Amino acid sequence: QVQLVESGGGLVQAGDSLRLSCAASGRTFSTYHIGWFRQAPGKEREFVAAISGSGGSTYYTNSVKGRFTISRDNAKNTVYLQMNSLKPEDTAVYYCAADTSLHTIMVVPATIDYWGQGTQVTVSS
Repeated sequence: QVQLVESGGGLVQAGDSLRLSCAASGRTFSTYHIGWFRQAPGKEREFVAAISGSGGSTYYTNSVKGRFTISRDNAKNTVYLQMNSLKPEDTAVYYCAADTSLHTIMVVPATIDYWGQGTQVTVSS
């Protein structure tokens, strides 16, 4: 069992930065790949970024490349999403998710084992 708790969301202006955190329970955190997803009102959930269990591989959706950075500290059981140059279109509830399969995170997220409760990010223009 893995429990995920997101934090760090808030209301910011366009161009500002935020760092989201995803804190996980469990002693096998490094065996889980972690993904960040977001869902804006009236829209489907979309993939944002993912990081492998070791932290050696990272993946991003095109719209956030160069602005967002995903990282992890396995000693702290935490994954971070540093978001810079935020835009109004980044407004959404952001969720982190954990799975032992990177394929599942990247291709079939509906079957991901564990999800956090989400944190709201609002970017005003």
